[in-house]
Amino acid sequence: MGENKKESVLITGGSGYLGSFLSGYLLEKGYSVSCLDNLSYGQKSLLHHVSNPNFNFIYGDVRNRKLLEKILPGFDVIIPLAAVVGMPACDLKPFDAESINRDAVILINELRGHNQKLIYPTTNSGYGTKSGEVYCTEETPLDPISLYGKTKTEAEAHLLKSEKPAITLRLATVFGVSPRMRTDLLVNDFVFKALRDGYIIIYEKDFKRNYIHIKDVARAFEHCIKNFEYMKGNAYNVGLEEANLSKAELAEKIKRHIPKFEIIYMEVGEDPDKRNYIVSNKKIMNAGFMPIVSLDEGIEELIRGYSILLKNNLYQNV
Repeated sequence: MGENKKESVLITGGSGYLGSFLSGYLLEKGYSVSCLDNLSYGQKSLLHHVSNPNFNFIYGDVRNRKLLEKILPGFDVIIPLAAVVGMPACDLKPFDAESINRDAVILINELRGHNQKLIYPTTNSGYGTKSGEVYCTEETPLDPISLYGKTKTEAEAHLLKSEKPAITLRLATVFGVSPRMRTDLLVNDFVFKALRDGYIIIYEKDFKRNYIHIKDVARAFEHCIKNFEYMKGNAYNVGLEEANLSKAELAEKIKRHIPKFEIIYMEVGEDPDKRNYIVSNKKIMNAGFMPIVSLDEGIEELIRGYSILLKNNLYQNV
């Protein structure tokens, strides 16, 4: 490999919320990027890359062993993003959740070579229902409370025990605009409801989460590619250290940007999502990575993005 030649990267699930952003980010940085996806939701989020000679699209299912055997040897870096994401989707399709989120990752690990870098995004929702008062570190026992969390943590455990080196990133709740937009993520959801509805009803307002902008997630992947030998064999929390916030604190922060936003706290009733934890991100910071996009900057970005969609009546397609 020439000194100036960037590595070739395979992103499974590359047309999704994170993959469609990450693919563009890595292409801008000069990497050769291939995305494997079955386009199960009819996504068009990668079309703007087709003129780039360093981009390639592979149509197929990440569970297809013959396909993986054919394509995997051609890559320096593998980023398995393909997943059934979130508690409701996994509960609706439990077979797909287990076979894609866990079994396909194990299959990729089985088929890849020892010298191929694997960087796997899992979720810090694996910390489950901690008190929200004690910082979870990478040494904190995992206790996922959903099928989504369970399949992701099982895949992570397999990779970290493997003789082939890998890095796993326990991502905080991601926010920000992407070519394949998601409005169900907490920050994205709250801002969307503030603009569209003007109000939100919040249950269990004191439950806490950690947050991270999608650009910083992409930057974290690149940091792992560049520092793989130093970081391999470890899990890393990836979030904003200053953004361990309760749902109420998040809503009030958004209200400072959208003063007419009405927040209604319900004392009776409950949220089916019981996650409640705060997270320390010091380990990846000590490995040289620092986020650069604040929660306030991300909220402003979302306001601008959603305003375009709402003014043009396009939000139904988000």
